[in-house]
Amino acid sequence: MTTEPPSKRRDVTNVRTSVEQFVSAAAGAKSPALRTTHRLVFGIDATASRQPTWDLACELHDELFREAARLGNIAIQLCYFRGQGEFVTSGWTTTPAELHERMASVLCRGGHTQLNRLLTHTAEEAARHPLKALVFIGDCFEENPSQAINIAGQLALRGVPAFLFQEGSDPTAAKVFAAIASITRGAHVAFDSASPDALRRLLGAVARYAVGGRVALEDVSRQGSNPQTLALLNQLPRE
Repeated sequence: MTTEPPSKRRDVTNVRTSVEQFVSAAAGAKSPALRTTHRLVFGIDATASRQPTWDLACELHDELFREAARLGNIAIQLCYFRGQGEFVTSGWTTTPAELHERMASVLCRGGHTQLNRLLTHTAEEAARHPLKALVFIGDCFEENPSQAINIAGQLALRGVPAFLFQEGSDPTAAKVFAAIASITRGAHVAFDSASPDALRRLLGAVARYAVGGRVALEDVSRQGSNPQTLALLNQLPRE
């Protein structure tokens, strides 16, 4: 029987020790935690008529991160509904590039609204970890309004304000969106997609609110108010 020289045995032992140390370290390592408590659910109606507004939101989405970065970090979960009951949620995103990549691949499809499903999902997320806000962009409502009100109550109990940005002036949507905003202590603001700066300012305002609260919006209004920021500010409760 051959005997390995001591130097070779030492080499093998060193390699084995290094491997064991690596495996032990890897086993004990934890996935990096989300380094923020400022979580925001970003929901969009992606039914067929919404493609122009979806494209606009793709262009303006980074406003959420830009404004939040002035005060702290933010994590955003993209949610959208389209087609025949299709409801999609992403993981938590912490950079504009990640969110844009997910949004850019989406095409709008015909179907009915699923705002109630979005509200339910948001309430479930709020049960897992604190949420700062729900933001929704849409133009109509085709569901049971009583159910929407009930689910909005669940969000209110968990302290999640809903910000509903309505494109156009559909009266049914306006009534339901306003009720949801009131119950959750959020805001309902209409905008015209032909004026992209309006949506940009709304997204920026709600991002600042999600990170810095009402006082952050008050600071912006003192620096130079705009109609969109004031529309949010005037609906929010005083802290």
